[in-house]
Amino acid sequence: MKQSKFPLGWDEERVRRVLAHYEEQTEEEAVAEDEATFEDQTQTVMEIPNELVPFVRELIAKHQT
Repeated sequence: MKQSKFPLGWDEERVRRVLAHYEEQTEEEAVAEDEATFEDQTQTVMEIPNELVPFVRELIAKHQT
């Protein structure tokens, strides 16, 4: 059996908890969560071309380390 690879700091239990959170969430809760993301003054939401996503992810990963 192939073992799954998880991002650093993640394991199967964490993935299960995240999945459960979103599967059990009502539509109203999901909308509220999305709206709160856009109101967070500590982060920015941007649209970028799909082909640049890997480069942006790499920059974020380097910034976090």
